[in-house]
Amino acid sequence: MLYSEIVIAGCGNPLFADDGLGPAIIEEMQKLSLPDNITLIDAGLGGPHFIFTMLDPEVTKRLIIVDIADFGAEPGQITKLRPEDLPPGAYKDAHSWDLAEPLQRIKDQIEITIIGVQPARVTAPEFEIGLSEEIQKAMPKTIRVILDMIGVENEFSRVDLRKEERQPNGTAETCGCTEKC
Repeated sequence: MLYSEIVIAGCGNPLFADDGLGPAIIEEMQKLSLPDNITLIDAGLGGPHFIFTMLDPEVTKRLIIVDIADFGAEPGQITKLRPEDLPPGAYKDAHSWDLAEPLQRIKDQIEITIIGVQPARVTAPEFEIGLSEEIQKAMPKTIRVILDMIGVENEFSRVDLRKEERQPNGTAETCGCTEKC
């Protein structure tokens, strides 16, 4: 079995500043104790075209994608999107590949949620390694949203929420999402 029941895929390219968010989230989540039915994948740029097409709907029931998304919010704001929310051509990588098309093919067999974080800067085609301060600050909130979605309580999230004076089961106001999380 290549993947498990729940797949969390971080998409993006760390060579282009905030575009590296997805892989950075996966790297942080690999430090957590997660149930065996969860697979974490640093999908890089190949996620939609190579990884997502290899998911077996008989095994994988849920796909959570973490990526930057320009939805006109303040940098670091978080939103949840479905493949249906992505207008044709709106979700592309740095090489202008349409990333929504592979998701459209599997959306009726696998529950898909895209966790989008508004970037502060994406430098493609120029290289810049490192996430902006706004995106770094959004990482704990993004991980909390994912953990809430998969029903995992974790000391990392509780400590981080206390540090930020936030409460579990946050709303849009407490977790920074543009919708109730």
